[in-house]
Amino acid sequence: MGRFGRRVQRGRGVRAERAADPADVAHLERFVASRIGVEAYLEPATLMTGQTVILIGHDSEWTRRRLTHPAALAFGRRVGIPVYDVGKLGYPQRMRDYNARQRTSH
Repeated sequence: MGRFGRRVQRGRGVRAERAADPADVAHLERFVASRIGVEAYLEPATLMTGQTVILIGHDSEWTRRRLTHPAALAFGRRVGIPVYDVGKLGYPQRMRDYNARQRTSH
């Protein structure tokens, strides 16, 4: 039995990563092409989603799409932007400031 009386099934809870959706990749490409100073941050998988990448522009506007880490690294090389691990660096302060401004303006 599991911790709270439920049987734990082995192998469950681990998400199989799916291939990158071409529409997601196209969205990310448009984001990079329409902004300056874009950086990519790799985000770990959660219980609800697989691995994601968040792109943050110089103006702090951002977008997130599901993309595996290997695909995100390849994407960054292909479009010429740096790719960072959010688990090691955290989110940039400018993104947090942008989100705070967006909350107060709505």
